[in-house]
Amino acid sequence: MIIKIRDAMNDISRNKSKKKLSELQFRITQQSATEPPFSHEGFEKGTKLFECVCCDSILFKIENKFESGSGWPSFWSPFSAEAITEHKDESYGMVRTEVKCSNCNAHLGHVFEDGPEPTGLRYCINGAALNGKK
Repeated sequence: MIIKIRDAMNDISRNKSKKKLSELQFRITQQSATEPPFSHEGFEKGTKLFECVCCDSILFKIENKFESGSGWPSFWSPFSAEAITEHKDESYGMVRTEVKCSNCNAHLGHVFEDGPEPTGLRYCINGAALNGKK
C-alpha cells in the first residue's frame, strides 16, 4: 500500500512541480475522499477562476458558482465541457456521478440534478481540490 501511495505521489510530483499537495488534497484528489461539509475556508476575495490543485487546469469560473447550502463549493456548470469528465460512482451503496479533472484525472466531487437554472445541475466540489485565481 505504501508503495502504491508513493508511486501515486511521484506521478503527481512529475505533473505538478510547483507545489506539493497537502495530505487532505492527496486523499481527495487521488483516493476519492471528501472533505467535511463547511470545513473549507473559502477562496480569496476577488477569485474569478478555479483551477485543479494537481495540474492547474481551469475547471470552473466565478460566474457559475452559487451558494447551495450543502457545505461545499457549488457550480451550475464547469468552465468548459472539456474541463471535466463524469463517471458512474456506486460507492457507499449510492449511485452518483463522480466528477474528475479531464487533464489529470483528479477526483473533484460529484454532480447532482438539483441545481439552479439554466442547467439544473449542482457540481458539488471539494474546496481542497481547487485553487482560486484572480
